[in-house]
Amino acid sequence: MMMKTKLLSVALAAAFVAAAPAVTFAQAQAAAATKAGTPSKMVLDNSTRILSTLETRRAEFTKNRAALEQFVASEFNTMFDRDYAARQVLGRHGRGAADADVKLFADALADNLMRRYGSSLLDFNTQLRVRVKSETALPRGLGVKVSSEMLRAGGEPIPVDYLMRKSGDQWKVFDVMVEGVSFVQTFRQQFDNELTTKSIRQVATDLRNGQVQADAGH
Repeated sequence: MMMKTKLLSVALAAAFVAAAPAVTFAQAQAAAATKAGTPSKMVLDNSTRILSTLETRRAEFTKNRAALEQFVASEFNTMFDRDYAARQVLGRHGRGAADADVKLFADALADNLMRRYGSSLLDFNTQLRVRVKSETALPRGLGVKVSSEMLRAGGEPIPVDYLMRKSGDQWKVFDVMVEGVSFVQTFRQQFDNELTTKSIRQVATDLRNGQVQADAGH
């Protein structure tokens, strides 16, 4: 379970960071997109970049956790479709919910995750290679799934899938699946009981205050 938790942290962080180069690529290639597709290119570039950055800045991040948090969080709003993902996590509880309440929950969940799992990235083995296997359309035109693998020496490949949708003119991640375990489904199950007895706004407040913790290993 600890391995899955750390993998989910890495996969989520890879989706959060390095947005600017990916957007530049998308804009430059928009008129002549390759078969690989922009989402696949983004996944490969972002995953490779975060592993490389963690390795080259490991000493700095170990001494300065604020720098690590900034590294992970600075591009979060750009790369991750946090409000859409939050509605998926809320599930039935989010039907008809005000956008403002959903945003409160999305922001509180994201901040809680960064506080809880950001530092665990420093313990992760960065001697990995990322391989993108395929890019397939999601049902009902909801976006695409980019299937990738983390390749490690002496171990089986670890499957990591990214679900992405077009938001404006940019592809954004709204779910990450590690070994078939979905970020959205994990937190939907975790928060179902809380949301049954409390309002979205109250659960967001509890997350913000640390009274409830987002648990990727739940």
